[in-house]
Amino acid sequence: MHGPVKGLFYAITYPIVAVVGIPANLVAIAILFRGRCGLSRSINYYLMAIAMTDFLVIVNGCILNRISRIYFSDSVLSTTPICRLTTILVRCSRDGSVWLTAAFTIDRFVFICLQSLKIRYCTEKTALLIIGMICILSCVKNFPLYIIYRPFYILDGVAWFCGIKSIFYTLPIWQAYDWMDHILTPFLPFLLILLLNVLTVKHIFTASKLRRKLVRAENGSDPEMENRKRSIVLLFAISLSFLLLWATEVGHFLYLRIKGDAYFNNVNFKDITYVLQETTNLFQLLNSCNNVFIYAVSQNKFREEFKKVLLCPFAVLIERCEK
Repeated sequence: MHGPVKGLFYAITYPIVAVVGIPANLVAIAILFRGRCGLSRSINYYLMAIAMTDFLVIVNGCILNRISRIYFSDSVLSTTPICRLTTILVRCSRDGSVWLTAAFTIDRFVFICLQSLKIRYCTEKTALLIIGMICILSCVKNFPLYIIYRPFYILDGVAWFCGIKSIFYTLPIWQAYDWMDHILTPFLPFLLILLLNVLTVKHIFTASKLRRKLVRAENGSDPEMENRKRSIVLLFAISLSFLLLWATEVGHFLYLRIKGDAYFNNVNFKDITYVLQETTNLFQLLNSCNNVFIYAVSQNKFREEFKKVLLCPFAVLIERCEK
């Protein structure tokens, strides 16, 4: 694709992501808030928190950052103070979403593999505490970046757009911060989710063999394994989606470090490095708008509630027509 064609592709794709992602996350929040999906309260809190942070990722990252830059480049959203703020909010909500996904994976790993610990760990109180800590630490980690952004230019006393100061690439303290930033998001949660899923799969295979022998010996059903199936399917679906869509960010960061390039500050769809950078951002946004569909596919009760939400406007319309 040539530069203008690539630019058109992203100009069309970002609004689609926003149109799908915002209502999808709002629907997920509404359904999970009702608590009728047959999930434990700790799982419900994790999934609701993930949906909320994903909603913020779409609003900040897709609408206020990407769409505004493409369609409303001369608006107040493009002034440097607002640009700085929205960029920080994108990173805070993104980190929150990533680490909440990791926390959910840890919770399910403990529930499935560590029977002696699950009674104490997989609780409503623990889930709320971890969610609160993740949200606070995600903000604390990213607010130092506010001072690293500079205006591209100043016109009539107004500073426009955001560029990264050169000291970010030269001072050791900022280079160390950049490495720490990417290790914490997404390297550490990426590896953690991958490792815990591998260990979970191994545990499931081992436990399944033992339980099948026990069930055959007792000639009965196995309600314990049936109860675990929903958690297992949900865990693997969310984890696999995260790993696939964040793999490009891991590759992008390693590519820049090996090649010795910097991050792009301006729009240039003719440069392959910028296209790669924009593709990683697009995949991150896609990861923030697909969970409701994962829930609907993997969870029967969530799917039933989802159908009720979709059919609710038609039911109200039919009721009014009958009156």
